[in-house]
Amino acid sequence: MNCITASCKISHSSIYRNGQQVFANQSANLPGFLLSAYQFLDNSYPKFYKMDNLSKLGWLAAEVLLKDEIHTRPYRPEETGLVLVNANSSLDTDLKYYETVKEIPSPALFVYTLPNIMIGEICIRNNFKGESAFFISPAFDAGFIERTVNDLLNNNILQACICGWVDLLEEDYTAVLYLVEKKEDGAFPPFIKSMIHKIFQGENE
Repeated sequence: MNCITASCKISHSSIYRNGQQVFANQSANLPGFLLSAYQFLDNSYPKFYKMDNLSKLGWLAAEVLLKDEIHTRPYRPEETGLVLVNANSSLDTDLKYYETVKEIPSPALFVYTLPNIMIGEICIRNNFKGESAFFISPAFDAGFIERTVNDLLNNNILQACICGWVDLLEEDYTAVLYLVEKKEDGAFPPFIKSMIHKIFQGENE
């Protein structure tokens, strides 16, 4: 059975892991919150500072999601993949880049004018080399995520998948990630539409 072995939600200046709040900074704007969350995680990853806000949000969510989890699993790099979705693509960075075009275009921003760059940042960090995809949808669709990820796992294309929603535009942002693995012991919630939606809604917050 495909199960949700871990989850992470970031929204409204708070971070939750498996339904429990692990960090909050209500006084900061988005860049300040992302920086304080990075410092809280006590990571040493200088490339974080070069990322756009969307990639920082997704990267942080993946760091929280995977803490003490997938790195203890015997997966080969090609057996772990990502399936992410959002509504605004990379529009937040696109708009910032457009502003620089009026004077001197910023190569540092241009690099992040595709949403799948966020997947690349997470994969580089964790040495994931499995099937990955980024989709654009007007709203969160738990059924689509369920079907897409189950197809990858049930056909043995992947043995584990990080999936979910990472969307950001200006100060409006939400990231909800799930770690999905094959389990037979019944200790974890099933990876089904109702459970995916429940975690997204944050009913445990």
